[in-house]
Amino acid sequence: MPNYPELRNQTVLITGGANGIGAAMVRAFARQHAKVFFADMDVPAAEKLAHECGGMATFAKVDLRKEREIKRWVDGVGQRSPRIDVVINNAASDPRMSLEETTAAAWDELFARNLRAYFLVCRAAVKRMRAGGSIINFSSVTIHNGPPNLSAYVATKGGIWAFTRALARELGPRGIRVNTISPGWVMTERQLRQYVDAAARRLIRASQCIDEFIQPEEIAEVALFLASPASRAMTGQELLVDRGWEHS
Repeated sequence: MPNYPELRNQTVLITGGANGIGAAMVRAFARQHAKVFFADMDVPAAEKLAHECGGMATFAKVDLRKEREIKRWVDGVGQRSPRIDVVINNAASDPRMSLEETTAAAWDELFARNLRAYFLVCRAAVKRMRAGGSIINFSSVTIHNGPPNLSAYVATKGGIWAFTRALARELGPRGIRVNTISPGWVMTERQLRQYVDAAARRLIRASQCIDEFIQPEEIAEVALFLASPASRAMTGQELLVDRGWEHS
């Protein structure tokens, strides 16, 4: 794991931090001695992770579909730390459903979780950010390859990328950077349990330039880089972390 001394004592907000990529980022920033505040709805997993991080990570149960809960979370962080340095919008849901199966209610629910929440978190946090701050929004490689039965999910992730580009221009004069990480197929416990069967493994191996499965910790390393001054010249960018799935 790379070391970024500048991240020590930085205040970092992470949504969806209890499991998978989010948990890997909570651990990674805690190891940098940042002050990590993460939101999730999985209380047992989140409490276990916070304990594992030895006081460097603070968990809050937050329903990211609800504006008042996001505001209460961010305001609570503000009471403990006067400035927010890094915001990482990671929480998302990726249900598989065909166009015909996707109801209007399901569409709206997914946009509330995957896109509206990103806007609400950014709006609440940015008033506490200063020059040098970094916002990292998570999109997906699927906005480039458009797999079947994920049209609603891909639409939310495309919206995140567009939101990032516009926000980078808007916040640039304030010295706040906004970038997107678009992971490939990452081998989280949930993906392995629900979706990564033998056929999926063959697809991954055939699609990637490098025949190695992507691990959550590798995505966390990219988040550390984008949060740190090492990437200070980068904003409005999408970093594809996909072993070359979309290399052309």
